[in-house]
Amino acid sequence: MLVWRGKQKRNLLSLPSFGSKFPKVSYNDLARATCGLSASNLIGKGRYSSVYKGELFQGRTLVAIKVFRLETRGAQQSFIAECNALRKVRHRNLVPIVTACTSIDSSGNDFKALVYEFMAQGDLHELLYSTKCDGNTSTQIHVTMAQRLSIAVDVADALEYLHHGNQGTILHCDLKPSNILLDDNMTEHVGDFGLARFKVDSASSSSTHSISTSAAIMGPECATGGAVSSAGDVYSFGIVLLELFLRRMPTDEMFDGGMNITKFVEMNFPDMIPHIIDPQLLEEQQDLSQETSFAMKEKSLECLLSVLNIGLLCTKTSPNERICMQEVAARLHETKAYPREN
Repeated sequence: MLVWRGKQKRNLLSLPSFGSKFPKVSYNDLARATCGLSASNLIGKGRYSSVYKGELFQGRTLVAIKVFRLETRGAQQSFIAECNALRKVRHRNLVPIVTACTSIDSSGNDFKALVYEFMAQGDLHELLYSTKCDGNTSTQIHVTMAQRLSIAVDVADALEYLHHGNQGTILHCDLKPSNILLDDNMTEHVGDFGLARFKVDSASSSSTHSISTSAAIMGPECATGGAVSSAGDVYSFGIVLLELFLRRMPTDEMFDGGMNITKFVEMNFPDMIPHIIDPQLLEEQQDLSQETSFAMKEKSLECLLSVLNIGLLCTKTSPNERICMQEVAARLHETKAYPREN
């Protein structure tokens, strides 16, 4: 059950789509929380919605408010899909929802929004590609091998829960770094269920004609009209995994003429991997060679190769050849523990 517990008793709004009780918020409440949905509070934009940072409940709760642009075709369906997904799930690696709002705005138009806990460290895309200034020099944020492994494990656990949890199979259908959010402790939370689908028996509730996510992220079968399946999420996860350790987007200009991030890793696996990973990880490897034993350095390299191999297993061309998220999560947990063994 998804319940927000405040310090004081509040009026509660029953939301039929959730079947639960949530704090009652109106359009005016959310407008005040975001300074009138001002551009200065805007922290993200998607196809169907805009996300604002705000303060609710007399400034005691920092939130991210996802406002749906209902004039955009598909936005209403996106809101419904996200509500349907959220009422079925609860997991430490999914973005916690605070409440929802179905109201009328100041112009008398329909207004729909979802309110989430604010994730202070932003999203994985920002973490990988934002720069910080040090004097006159701009450098990428340092993300250690251990941090990347933890993020990978968190995402895998979230998807394993969605695919194999007691709530039935939920397909995310839009997994990418910008939908992977990080809290103060760098714990990952998967968000944005606007394209989520529910799998019934062996078939999904939708086919790919309604999914506009790029085949480069969802899998090559999407380009040929194949059915949406859990294998599509597995493919997306594999791409995220490779991107996380290469620090290179799958849309990078180097991937053209039939080349993609999966083929690039395959071509260089295993001997040339140290030459294509994020240079920060290579520097970390070199530091290990100076400060720790050769055996520890070898363990770290084996760990890296294991992770990238999992990414390759997730991104097989045929959906039937990909491993499931249960196996992915188990392998990543084992890999994460391995460098700590004596």
